Parts: sequence; C-alpha cells; structure tokens
Amino acid sequence: MDNLISSLSMLENGKVLLYVGKGVLFTIIISVIAVLVSIIFGSVLAVLRNYCTKGISKVFGTIATVYIEVFRNTPLLLWIFICVVFCPAPEIFNQKLFTLTSVETKLLWKAAVALILFESSIIAEIIRGGLNSVLLGQFEAAKSQGFNMFQTFIYIILPQAFRNVVPTLLGQVISTIKDSSYLANVAVIELMARVKQVLSAAGQYNGTNSIHSSDVFVLFGLAALIYFVIDFALSIVVRSINNKKKATA
Repeated sequence: MDNLISSLSMLENGKVLLYVGKGVLFTIIISVIAVLVSIIFGSVLAVLRNYCTKGISKVFGTIATVYIEVFRNTPLLLWIFICVVFCPAPEIFNQKLFTLTSVETKLLWKAAVALILFESSIIAEIIRGGLNSVLLGQFEAAKSQGFNMFQTFIYIILPQAFRNVVPTLLGQVISTIKDSSYLANVAVIELMARVKQVLSAAGQYNGTNSIHSSDVFVLFGLAALIYFVIDFALSIVVRSINNKKKATA
C-alpha cells in the first residue's frame, strides 16, 4: 500500500504532469499531421486505383494498388524502423525545434513519415469505398456542365465520397492516435515515450529512490486513461455523425 501511495504521488508532481502533457501535445500534433497528409495522399491513391484501369493510365493504377496492398498488409512497426534507418531528414529538422534536440526532431520527422506511409494506404481504401458509392451518372452530369476531369473530382465526386465515409474516416483517426504509440520504440517524444522515460526515473519522483511495480501500473494507467479520453471523445463525434445520417436517410 505504501508503494502504491508513493507511486500515486508522482501524479501530483508538476514536472511529471508537464512532461507527460507535452507528450500528449506531440501525440496529437503527429496524429493530426499524419491524418491530414494521409487523406490527401490516400485520395490520390484511391482515385488512381479506382479509375486508372485502361490504357497507359493502368500503370498508375497498378502502382497505386501495389502500394496500398504492400503497406496495408505489413506492420506499422516495420516501416517505422525502416524510415528511422533509411529516410533522410530535411535540413529544418537538423536543429532544435519545439524544445526537442536535433536528434529528437529528426526521429520525429522519420516516424511521422512512417505513420503517413502506413495510414495513407488504409485511408485510400476507405476513400475508395466512398468513391464506389458515388453514382456514375455524376460524371455524365459534370461533363454536361462543362467540367473537366480534374474539376469533376474536386467539386463533385470527392466531396460526395468524403461525406459517405466520414464516420469510417473518423474511426481511422482514432486508430491513428493509438498507432502513434508505436513511435515510442524509436524514442520519439510522444506520450508513450515520455511515460517510459518517467518510469525509468520513477525513483526520483515517488520519494523512495527505487522503482516499484505500482509505478508501472500508475504511469501506464495514466497513459491508457489519456488515450481513452481522446479516442472516446472522437467516438462520440462518430456516433453523432452516424445518428445524423440515419435521421436524414
């Protein structure tokens, strides 16, 4: 009991909470960037795979298909380690940013690239499902109004496709936030990495100068609670959107 009380006392330490809080911020930033870029990249992949099926354009469709299937059917952790080893970092990440060292910022960039590569393949399939739900007559209607192919996709097809997959897309956002915890394996300073670092120095914060099993439960329990709160809030948004769609159906 005494060990548990000393472990819980870490949650009253302002330095610990601030350090973990910055990890939450970096987790959200990485996840938002990964999702936004993945939606753009995934949309391109979905369009190529769905509509580039004839003639020379079939080459692009095949490339998109291979990309999607390779990344969608391999572990995220594999691509994180590959990007950490082989992915170069732009010059802007070779310096201190956001209170992080130059080494940490480079790792942040490489890990974000891995997350984008992986998530874009999954989001591409989600968007492709939305594209398949759009009636082919929409293309004919757009052509009759003088829209070229690019304008047809930007103003007519993609908006309808996105509207049809918003709940599924938000569900993938939830998964992306959880998947970001894999980045702790390469010492990226997001939530899980910071929790692990606090745990390694728990003896300094619990007042006993030693690490106890209760420290593990308290710190990882805190991380689990934070992930739950963020993802549960998003799941409420998903349910709300689903209910609105059912009400208007």
